[in-house]
Amino acid sequence: MLDERRKSSYLPLIGIALVLVLSFVSLFVGVHDLGVNHLLSLDDMQVKVLLTTRLPRTISLVLAGASLSVAGLLMQKLTQNKFVSPTTAGTMASARFGAILSMVIFAGATYFQRILFAFVCASLGTLIFLLFLRTVKRNKSMMVPLVGMMFGNIVSSVGSYIALRYDLVQNANSWFQGNFSLVTSDNYQLIFLALPVFILIYLFAHYFTVMALGQEMATELGVSYRVIELVGILLVALGTTAVLLTVGSIPFIGIIVPNLISLKGGDNFQKMLLPTAIFGSVFTIVCDILARIVIAPYELPISVVVGVSGSILFLFLLLRGERKLAK
Repeated sequence: MLDERRKSSYLPLIGIALVLVLSFVSLFVGVHDLGVNHLLSLDDMQVKVLLTTRLPRTISLVLAGASLSVAGLLMQKLTQNKFVSPTTAGTMASARFGAILSMVIFAGATYFQRILFAFVCASLGTLIFLLFLRTVKRNKSMMVPLVGMMFGNIVSSVGSYIALRYDLVQNANSWFQGNFSLVTSDNYQLIFLALPVFILIYLFAHYFTVMALGQEMATELGVSYRVIELVGILLVALGTTAVLLTVGSIPFIGIIVPNLISLKGGDNFQKMLLPTAIFGSVFTIVCDILARIVIAPYELPISVVVGVSGSILFLFLLLRGERKLAK
């Protein structure tokens, strides 16, 4: 028992070391000739590539991975289900729908209008999903994400129809697939919203832990269940919106990382937060590096690599869960 605790306490340190190493590697992987051997003798073009694309991309990878992982962990506490995340709860699809809607309502929608519409729709979509769950038996673990995926597909289909109807497919295309290749120093600032979101989630961590015990228990312990649930919804929606509008939709991270961390780190929400965020970054950076080298000099969207690796890990988690239930 003591050994397990000691091992879990090392997780953040191991994760931080991996993030630093992988971030350094990420800076030197790409089409442009920029190797570690050039580090002390960079010309003007190489400095421009490093500061304009490679560094913003690496920062975005770290923050996007952390944001989606923590959002997934929080969604799992809100729903008391380990297979729920922003992509299986309709949050990501709703944010995308909101961004498309802003371009329909406002011709040439400003960046702020897109953020506002995406955030509001993501919040409403998550709230609707949680209302749906009140009619579903929570003990049927796979029913919850299935309801979310069906809801997300409906919202996504309506969004796609609107985009086609109003000739917005070109504009909205970057939101349908996660891709870090378009990230530059001019368009990645929104992803920094992940930092205050993480801080707020950490500050409310105790309340989310109590809320995960169920409404009756939370109320008995003096926690206003509905208020904390609403705070959780807004934080998940804000983090998801920041990722979607910066790099597009990335599946599985919010499910895979929290579940893998819980295998070693237990189920304490507050203790899981930091390792979940760190290893979310690790997983995202690894997938992005693979996306850049698999068919080099061309590049795959990261959502493809995450989709393949994530689906394999998701099956592993499902089978592991089934074996536990069988016992």
